[in-house]
Amino acid sequence: MKKIVISAVNIVEAGTLAILKDCLAYLSKLAEKEDIEIIAVVHKKALADFPNITYIETTWPKKRWINRLWYEYVSLKKVSKEIGSVFLWFSLHDTSPSVIANRRAVYCHNSYSFYRWKFHDLIFAPKIALFAMFTKYIYQTNIHKNDYLVVQQNWFREAMSRIFKINKNRIIVAPAHFNKAITDTAANTKDSDSSDTYQFLFPASPNSHKNFEVICKAAELLEKRHLFKPFKIVLTVSGAENKYASWLYKNWHQIQPIDFRGFVKKEELKELYQQSNCLIYPSKVESWGLPISEFSAYNKPMLLADLPYAKETAAGSIKTAFFNPENAEELAMLMENLIKGEEKDLKAVPLLKIAEPIANNWNELFTILMRD
Repeated sequence: MKKIVISAVNIVEAGTLAILKDCLAYLSKLAEKEDIEIIAVVHKKALADFPNITYIETTWPKKRWINRLWYEYVSLKKVSKEIGSVFLWFSLHDTSPSVIANRRAVYCHNSYSFYRWKFHDLIFAPKIALFAMFTKYIYQTNIHKNDYLVVQQNWFREAMSRIFKINKNRIIVAPAHFNKAITDTAANTKDSDSSDTYQFLFPASPNSHKNFEVICKAAELLEKRHLFKPFKIVLTVSGAENKYASWLYKNWHQIQPIDFRGFVKKEELKELYQQSNCLIYPSKVESWGLPISEFSAYNKPMLLADLPYAKETAAGSIKTAFFNPENAEELAMLMENLIKGEEKDLKAVPLLKIAEPIANNWNELFTILMRD
């Protein structure tokens, strides 16, 4: 019987938790059919509880970074010895732990090492600035002991291969899967152009790297131009979430077209996708950029940061323009043209052919990870 260990002690929320749940859901079903044993090292079993899986719970590593590092590089070696005869050890959260296993792999989804942080990140989000400074070194520890790295996009594969001198044949591209309910809704949605008000949307969490301020500055520029047709910008921050959100609200709440809507649930997000004429996505760093995938299914205009992640996520979209995420004037110009009904800046983004190894689902991924 082959043993597969999934380690995810630092995963407790958001996209990484969704990945953990999807992974364990697949392995739970696989264990019903195959002669394999699945062991999951997690923060809490209740976060991703599935049958046919043995859980090792530990909350201690999440309390402090030094705890996490000690657990990854010291404690897990003892754990791997106690488990014994591990065929595959798959770390789902960037670090490559010191373990004893026949085969090792790590899921690399933290792209902060490619983020050019600024002074205001130290004020509003010091953790993100620290991630940007030290993620490279966290990745570097034990990275060459992995048989495979798993990433979500091809640009990430290229970057990891270049920085750490790893053969691209050992880096598997596993594209993210977006909300099918939203895309099903999109297929049956009529155009939202009937309203007199042109509506832009940026759905994101209130983190400084999301770069809400470039939209706010563009809105300020447009308001001064007294455009003939009214416009509105829906932002999914309220101003009360954290220091960054408070700063945004304090500086731009007086700009009439900006709607500081706050957090929205999935159903409300679907409604916003249907109601909005254009998605703006100015984030400076992402491992994917899920709203781009979801909104592109509506075949409506998108204005995206001119960065590798956005170009790859938007592949196949038909009405897209890219802008410098540091240039509010450029964004304002693109927005003004759309408000006026001009789509001359929009172009189709060609599909990207990604070289092997590539995995489009968990079955394909574990087939690669487990093959002899």
